[in-house]
Amino acid sequence: MGNWLLDGLMPNRKLGRSEYFISQPEQSRITYIDFEKLTAKFANGLLTQNVKVDDRVVVQAEKSIEVIALYLATIRVGAIFIPLNTAYVATEVNYFIDNAEPILLICEPNKEEEYRQLDSAKVLKILTLDAKSQGSWLDNCRGCSEKFQNVARGKDDIAAILYTSGTTGRSKGAMLSHDNLLSNAYSLVKLWQFTSDDVLLHALPIYHTHGLFVAINIALVAGCTLNFLQRFEASEVCDKLVGSTVMMGVPTFYTRLLEHPEFSSKQCQSMRLFISGSAPLLAKDHQRFKKLTGHTILERYGMTETNMMTSNPYFGERRAGTVGHAIENIDVRIVSETNDGTLIHHNVLQPDENSHKVGMIQVRGPSLFKGYWKMPEKTAEEFTNDGYFITGDLAQYDRDGYISIVGRDKDMIISGGLNVYPIDVENVINACSSVKESAVFGVTDADFGEVVMAIVISSNQRVGSHESETAKSEILDAIKENLAAYKRPKKILFLDQLPRNAMGKVQKKVLRELYSS
Repeated sequence: MGNWLLDGLMPNRKLGRSEYFISQPEQSRITYIDFEKLTAKFANGLLTQNVKVDDRVVVQAEKSIEVIALYLATIRVGAIFIPLNTAYVATEVNYFIDNAEPILLICEPNKEEEYRQLDSAKVLKILTLDAKSQGSWLDNCRGCSEKFQNVARGKDDIAAILYTSGTTGRSKGAMLSHDNLLSNAYSLVKLWQFTSDDVLLHALPIYHTHGLFVAINIALVAGCTLNFLQRFEASEVCDKLVGSTVMMGVPTFYTRLLEHPEFSSKQCQSMRLFISGSAPLLAKDHQRFKKLTGHTILERYGMTETNMMTSNPYFGERRAGTVGHAIENIDVRIVSETNDGTLIHHNVLQPDENSHKVGMIQVRGPSLFKGYWKMPEKTAEEFTNDGYFITGDLAQYDRDGYISIVGRDKDMIISGGLNVYPIDVENVINACSSVKESAVFGVTDADFGEVVMAIVISSNQRVGSHESETAKSEILDAIKENLAAYKRPKKILFLDQLPRNAMGKVQKKVLRELYSS
């Protein structure tokens, strides 16, 4: 028995190749052979920290080759990799450590001391790693062998846990198996026609399923090269598009490219494919991009729990405002509910009969996660009796079967491709002494797709008074201390009251309509 994921991502036939895996600006390139040695060295480094099968390894570190190697090294020793958003602050990290109970945390050097003070970290081993290849983790691995025999793991063993959230309750850890990740990577390589001749422009973060499991796993399966950028900067991306063949991005990337004065079709002459996901791409940007570059962006749809589910075609029409059709081996259905006053009926919509009717997306297939870590009851709630995962996203077909996402059953906000859950923000604001209550929701933004807005009811009920300015100052201090930057409201408005329905529930739909502009 081999290691299911590693045997698929880095089979022995690749280890003798001279092709480059990583190409970085102003740095030497890394071959597949050297990268495999680095993952082996890191795997041996994990063993020095007594990391064993099914132990959890949490990594919150800036984007680097070493973080990717840590991901694969964790898999090689049979442990479970847990990447965390680098923007999370200590109070947020404390929850993840407490919930996941990892044996090892690898973080930025400037966060080490603060994290050692966390209640959840009292018995936790903490090492450091920064984006400049420095830190105690690398010191730990000096002298470790560059040879490693992979620990045997099967297709259903857990490879990673990615934390996601709902609009209520705490974050949930989605357990992803070896086969969840590998089967999806193979399907996407085939669908999007990746080969070893490709150069994938990578400007995405690697704590997210998009940048890590979609982009990195595809590159490894195809044996292609990553043009590896630390972050998205429009001017740098313009330069690095030259010589690249594929780019994966969130809608914000494309919005910013279109606004950049240097961006034109000239930089795109070697490109064969632009892919967009993690949030809806505005149809007008889809059309502007095609007019400017001659390339039609390919939109797709996925979730942390499901990996990629649907995609516009590689060969064929890519329709703006849609996410295409279900990909190979994935069963996607749209289910509407009707209530006859006695029973709720679930109807599976068909494109040719029910185009433009709205229902809930449900999905089943080999890439579907194994459940939520330590939450069997919550896991059961999210699945139908016949094994479909209920995504919470509302969608419709057009007459040709293309799927369009039309909304979310929950109040999740997607800002710059990252998920923001209103309850997380509301809890921080409502904890302020000068706040009576708040309502947080997303409003449309040309750059980020959506940004966070908060309506606040001051405890003194005097909107526009000196007290409300004091309240705003208190809120700003609280969100800076307790929330990652992308979760912080870009707009805060004080009102006397919130709109409510007959049952007293705050009507966020009304707020979104009122403040959408």
